[in-house]
Amino acid sequence: MPTAAATWITACRLDDIEQEGALRFDHEARTFAIYRGPDDSVWCTDGLCTHEAVHLADGLVMDYEIECPKHSGAFDYRTGEAMRLPACRNLRTYRAEVVDGDVRVAVA
Repeated sequence: MPTAAATWITACRLDDIEQEGALRFDHEARTFAIYRGPDDSVWCTDGLCTHEAVHLADGLVMDYEIECPKHSGAFDYRTGEAMRLPACRNLRTYRAEVVDGDVRVAVA
């Protein structure tokens, strides 16, 4: 069965996100978190913690990990993998890229 084609959405400018930082991005009643890695790479996940639906972009980013601001659960934002309890379900991830300084996210 064919998969749905991705739609690329311009979310922000790369300069809007601090290095090792996160930015909340809302699109069509969905919340995403966009991350800027220590090497200026960009990544995108669902924006809410899988433990209690707290906005992850308000959390602490260190290296390639986002820490939930409510209960300190943590995820590897490159893979979505839950790294520390109480987070035990992985985040969904989305492709992200930088084109001419714009951060674009592929949403299905």
